[in-house]
Amino acid sequence: MREYLLTAFVVAAITYLCTPFVRRFAAMVGAYTPVRDRDVHTIPTPRLGGISMLAGISAGLLVASRLPTLQRVFDTTEVRGVLFGGLLLVAIGAADDKWGLDALTKLAGQILAAGVMVLQGVQLLYLPLPSGALSLGPDLGVPLTVIFVVVTINAVNFIDGLDGLAAGVVAIAAVAFFAYSYELSVVHHFDRATAPTLITAVLAGACIGFLPHNFNPARVFMGDSGSMLLGLMLASASVSLLGRLDPSAINASLVFPSLLPLLIPLAVLAVPFIDLVLAVARRTRTGQAPWAPDKLHLHHRLLRLGHTHARAVLIMYLWSALIAGGAVTVAFAHDRPLLVVAGYLVAGAVLLIASNIPRLRHARHG
Repeated sequence: MREYLLTAFVVAAITYLCTPFVRRFAAMVGAYTPVRDRDVHTIPTPRLGGISMLAGISAGLLVASRLPTLQRVFDTTEVRGVLFGGLLLVAIGAADDKWGLDALTKLAGQILAAGVMVLQGVQLLYLPLPSGALSLGPDLGVPLTVIFVVVTINAVNFIDGLDGLAAGVVAIAAVAFFAYSYELSVVHHFDRATAPTLITAVLAGACIGFLPHNFNPARVFMGDSGSMLLGLMLASASVSLLGRLDPSAINASLVFPSLLPLLIPLAVLAVPFIDLVLAVARRTRTGQAPWAPDKLHLHHRLLRLGHTHARAVLIMYLWSALIAGGAVTVAFAHDRPLLVVAGYLVAGAVLLIASNIPRLRHARHG
């Protein structure tokens, strides 16, 4: 655990220290997010934040490769594949942040980055089921891996609409995934040094290091260079865990943990996944392209209800933490799972009321 924490701290520190330099570089080259109709910021803001996060992640992985336990992770090519894929996406995202790329070009870049990871061994090999492992050959495993990576990248990209929202939600998702992966590794006697645990540790560090510069009022945006990098890393952790977790290694009393690798990506990114599905359905129904921008995302709806910018972000954080943390907690709550579920249901009800306070207040005064 100490080596993971040290690595995450290095990533957070380097990201935090590099971000002001990246901000000045973005201002120098004119990589600004203009004020558009769908945006909530009121002044053009520098972006390219993905560059500072990539610097932090690279430094953290370098440190991890020299630590006694974590250096075993680098015996495989998985981490290298994630880093190469991330470099590619940050380059494409930086070009979009500066000049603006069309959606199909960015989609091609996302597919290419996913392909790079697949070539380095980050691939769905089988799906863990209580009845046994469902083997996936390359003809099925490769396209499923690419699709999952691309969907996760765009889910993160879709919620990057308020100051600090994407970085905070992904940090929560990464911490929840780290807790789950570490629990499997240590408590259930799998290898303590695993790629998904390391990936989520450095991902959480990058988000935490970037947040002080990005929270409302943001001094710099992560841009597509950052949101695509975060989505890629979270997807790669899920794929890597599914590729190494053997359901037969988990005893029969732990059926739910054996299924959780299928559910954890949906749980830790439930909020952006829901936003993505609703956006695609909404735009398709009105005859728009799925990637056409609008102001009907979940965070826009919270603002319309009357929440302030910061409060809307905090509510999205709480929903993410409730769903992601709840899934991980229930998975290993062997003594009183029903009590844990009841507690989370109560918390969900309270949060639902809190999310609708402006509407309730308006109805009372109306």
